[in-house]
Amino acid sequence: MNWLSKMERKYGKYAIRNLTLYLIICYGFGYVIQLVNPVFFQYLTLNPYWILQGQVWRLVTWILIPPARLDFFTLIMLYFYYSIGTAVERAWGTFRYNVYLISGLVFTVIGAFVLYLICLSNGLGDMMAVMELGIDVVSHSLRQPSFSTYYVCMSIILAFAMTFPEVQILLMFIIPIKIKVLGIIYAVILGLDFFGSFMIVMRTQEAGTWYEALANCIAILFSLMSTIIFFVTTRKSFRTPRQIKRQAEFKKQVVRTQKIAKHKCAICGRTAEEYPDLEFRFCSKCDGNYEYCSDHLFTHTHVKK
Repeated sequence: MNWLSKMERKYGKYAIRNLTLYLIICYGFGYVIQLVNPVFFQYLTLNPYWILQGQVWRLVTWILIPPARLDFFTLIMLYFYYSIGTAVERAWGTFRYNVYLISGLVFTVIGAFVLYLICLSNGLGDMMAVMELGIDVVSHSLRQPSFSTYYVCMSIILAFAMTFPEVQILLMFIIPIKIKVLGIIYAVILGLDFFGSFMIVMRTQEAGTWYEALANCIAILFSLMSTIIFFVTTRKSFRTPRQIKRQAEFKKQVVRTQKIAKHKCAICGRTAEEYPDLEFRFCSKCDGNYEYCSDHLFTHTHVKK
């Protein structure tokens, strides 16, 4: 947490507020492209082969590709992403949420190049050139590229589940379920998906199937790398809202106790802070907690109720 705090003090002023909203706006542009000219998506994907051929805009434009087709359920999910992303940003702070989300995007780009290097080492350097985003112009259906923001969005759900584990939502608008349970379910699904793809990589001999399985493994691992690193490095000092509330209440109790324990003479009003050489004592003959300095301890009139 120290390195993150130092970065926040130095670069916190550059943090982007409402980053989740900007991500959803990018999806909005992507849906417009999907409706107007879906074939154009082929020039936006995160494909290292074409990036190294000079199409460097792909390093950024892949964020425009939405994680699913546009329908009512997708709109609900996008609103859900916005709600939980905003809640996490408020709980963590804008800078830390920026680091979490942007590092997920950066790790996804790194994962794509790792896949390309593995393909080169296995004599399949041109595989990424032919495994492009598949598009049916008639139905406008898309075969999602190997590297997209889908798993980055999943990392937002995992972050929310770890931050607000007791929050309850309605699954399918009917089933009440705590977000920590949903987070565990998502984590198990991702783990099974990763393990299944890894087994295909180890067993298959067909180049296309091997590539798709390996791409899925790397996409899951690198897209969620920010989640793994963030919570491993900050788990000792990471505070949930419940912990923050308990610590705030404890501080109030400490302040209240300090106020009660402050030494002050009931006669002259002098305090131990102002006169550190004075001694203060409570009078056992007074009714109540009356404290006196050494000058008035034996000369005062006892208080009787």
